Amino acid sequence: MPSFDELMAHPWLLYVAVTVFSLCIGSFLNVLILRLPRMMHQDWRCQCEAFLDIPEQQRSKEPRISLAKPASTCPSCGHRIRAWENIPVVSYLFLRGTCAACQARISPRYPLIELTTAVLSVLTVALLGPSPAALWALLLVWTLIALTVIDFDTQLLPDSLTLPLMWLGLVLNHFGVLTDFDSAFWGAVAGYLSLWSIYWLFKLVTGKEGMGHGDFKLLAALGAWLGWQQLPAVILLSSMVGAVVGIGLMVFRQHGREVPIPFGPYLAAAGLLCLWFGPAIQQAWLRYLGL
Repeated sequence: MPSFDELMAHPWLLYVAVTVFSLCIGSFLNVLILRLPRMMHQDWRCQCEAFLDIPEQQRSKEPRISLAKPASTCPSCGHRIRAWENIPVVSYLFLRGTCAACQARISPRYPLIELTTAVLSVLTVALLGPSPAALWALLLVWTLIALTVIDFDTQLLPDSLTLPLMWLGLVLNHFGVLTDFDSAFWGAVAGYLSLWSIYWLFKLVTGKEGMGHGDFKLLAALGAWLGWQQLPAVILLSSMVGAVVGIGLMVFRQHGREVPIPFGPYLAAAGLLCLWFGPAIQQAWLRYLGL
């Protein structure tokens, strides 16, 4: 197996390794995206039952799930997915997108998430350059992918992902991996407080909640990774894309104004752009302001 120094010295080996490994990570993200919201709902239900002091015999008997158990099965027939049926992308193509047992169609979403994870991972290494910093940045990329799909599906940004992401960014930047620690620290503070302030201002004016608390924590995590200097660009880009998509949904899909639109995916997309092109975006931003 090639050593880390050999991978750094031979970029093509690094790209092959990143591609293969990130395909496997994409397969894990499929499990995480599907199960983490269900695990959260089970925990909330148990907490509510305990708070309400519901008798044990009346409590939910739904089997508890985790990221490891139960084993993955076909949702149509319950067939247990064997190892050779779970090879990222390859198994889907070999089985022609169907279950090996009942021939039911398997959603193309699974290989798409695996491919997206691989493509974004390789792009990250290519744009940041083969370096330890680029490899650490893959943790940010993978977490943003999971948060994006979970928010689209459930309008949840789990604390179990956003908070560790923020703390990891602060720890890594203590060693100057992507930015200096002062920038990371104040990025986390400013990221949280900026959206928190907008949330409360909107609520005081309208009496409604304009966004979820998970958005504050995600922007704090991006600030911890990228530094406070990138936050204006992240907020501007995510707001622009969110506004365009929101207007498009209302016009073309008759999406009601009262129906909430997840903001996390737009923050994640803006964060990725700033990770890849941060200095160029910052220079353009400063030129626009005449600084």
